[in-house]
Amino acid sequence: DCTIRWGLYESAKRFVGWPISPGFDIAGTVESVGETHGNDGSDDGERRSEFKVGDKVFGCTLFGAYSNRVLVPKIQLRKIPRILSFEQAASLPAVSLTALHALSLAGYFPIKGQTQYSNKSILIHSAAGGVGSMLVQMSKLLGLGPVVGVVGSTSKVQAAKSLGCDVVIDKSKEDLWERAEVEVPGGFKTIMDANGVSTLQQSYDHLAATGRLIVFGFHSNLPMGCHMLSPMEWIRMARKMVSMPAFDPMDLTVDNKSVLGFNLSFFADEEAVVFTDG
Repeated sequence: DCTIRWGLYESAKRFVGWPISPGFDIAGTVESVGETHGNDGSDDGERRSEFKVGDKVFGCTLFGAYSNRVLVPKIQLRKIPRILSFEQAASLPAVSLTALHALSLAGYFPIKGQTQYSNKSILIHSAAGGVGSMLVQMSKLLGLGPVVGVVGSTSKVQAAKSLGCDVVIDKSKEDLWERAEVEVPGGFKTIMDANGVSTLQQSYDHLAATGRLIVFGFHSNLPMGCHMLSPMEWIRMARKMVSMPAFDPMDLTVDNKSVLGFNLSFFADEEAVVFTDG
């Protein structure tokens, strides 16, 4: 949301422009239900009858969630289970869908038809954060392990352990990569990295053969704790961009490793992905 406000979020600039109301996650009560048509213009009666006025729903909207009312395609909504409040339901969509698609790119979801590798180790940066916490729990459900979670402060260690991490590395107290090499000497099958410039190269270097580095964010490239971007912040960001690692296709082939990146806000037209992953 901060990067949207700064004007640095690519899909926000491309699809909405400025001014813009940020926000992806929504939960609320259906006030009106319109007709639904497929991408080919045909009537989609089955999905039209899925929701009715008064239903409690949650889901995602491509920006604009900071609103009292939103107009959302039905494909982006699900009914709220009775055990969840509006607040709990609204905390789930963006982080859980991001985690689920990341695991899909890693080759672990859907379960049917996935390739079975003997190495199922996974390292998850920011394991106590929103997407990280979902990745930890989903990885355990999928039978991956060891699940190594990385946190940035001691206060988050217990939270990461309670989510299911087999190992938690507190990088504020120990060297992240030295500890990672001790826990998984042969390299990780999967590394989930939304840090950006601060860890991307080392994440790649610590993959095993056939390993996959999944990239879905660059928060270390951005200023932290700043309400406004000063000229100095722009200079710092530019310097970090110059320092970003480059992955040569020939090296990827020789190393037998993969680097995959994504941003779900570009998936508006990928209905098959939404139905499969969601």
